[in-house]
Amino acid sequence: MLKAKQAKLILENGTVFTGKSFGSEKSTAGEVVFYTAMTGYPESLTDPSYTGQILVSTYPMIGNYGVPHGHKENGIHKYYESNKLHISGLVISDYSFEFSHWNAEKSLSDWLKEYNVPGIFDIDTRALTKILRDKGSMLGKIEFEGEETDFYDPNKENLVARASCTEREVYGDGEKRVVLIDCGVKNNIIRCLLKRGTTVIRVPWNYDFSNEDYDGVFISNGPGDPAMCEETVQNVKKAIGGEKPVMGICLGNQLLARAAGADTYKLKFGHRSHNQPVILQGTDRCFITSQNHGFAVATETLPNDWEPLFTNANDNTNEGIKHKTKPFFSTQFHPEASSGPTDTEFLFDDFIDSIKKD
Repeated sequence: MLKAKQAKLILENGTVFTGKSFGSEKSTAGEVVFYTAMTGYPESLTDPSYTGQILVSTYPMIGNYGVPHGHKENGIHKYYESNKLHISGLVISDYSFEFSHWNAEKSLSDWLKEYNVPGIFDIDTRALTKILRDKGSMLGKIEFEGEETDFYDPNKENLVARASCTEREVYGDGEKRVVLIDCGVKNNIIRCLLKRGTTVIRVPWNYDFSNEDYDGVFISNGPGDPAMCEETVQNVKKAIGGEKPVMGICLGNQLLARAAGADTYKLKFGHRSHNQPVILQGTDRCFITSQNHGFAVATETLPNDWEPLFTNANDNTNEGIKHKTKPFFSTQFHPEASSGPTDTEFLFDDFIDSIKKD
């Protein structure tokens, strides 16, 4: 059993939670957000969209199935959503000191220490989540005795520049060539594109891809405020000035909207779960989706040639947009959902099918 050192989670409003360490014993700061998924912590912790955030799990026990092997396929990790942990810290109620799973390679505790990420347990995450739902996502810090640190607001930084790749990379050798704008892409987006017979050209967030030989553009998920990504928006504007298909996911939805001329705004506490219901526009059809975002598109600001594609059934926020005549669309949720429900993966088929080859 781990020898647990005491640690504190301190919120910007002065609230203090005292718990025990099971990760790196390093003080850290960031934006405290909660997520309600019951499974999938290896995927969540490696999701670049969590860059700069202290993640609070509402599920009571974490760590019981350990961490999977770091095997790679097609040049990317098979079981992780990126090549490292992106969270600033992890806060949970109960940590499982023993783990068991056919694919487990190490404990969650060892994994956190490997990437110098603090984790604390024995926290009343129900009480903490109620505070975050009432006050909204808040700045916070995890501190150990004798190691104080200042609060840090990740939303004032261009997190996409931190999460994106730094050079052009190519995966696969399919007939249809897709430029993937990496704003903090999850590996399962690449997997979903590759299994549909594409060549994926992964480029940095600020890369001008207008001279690339491509058949479609894909705008990835990523962390932070879309207003920080003006270079990406300008490049997407060039793409939607043409006719080649464009698809976006999560931050990609917001960036496509901004390129079209719409506005975005920060949500009170965001959507981070496997169970967000969305309604397909013009129908009564509801899909259960996986989500991870803190900003949203202001639907009422969409230009006349654009319209909403999906709407959140809980709070009526925008969950996707589409152009009325051209093959451009995006979703705020994750159709590739790793982890989470895969009900909407057909949207990748829609995107690929819209690509016309001569």
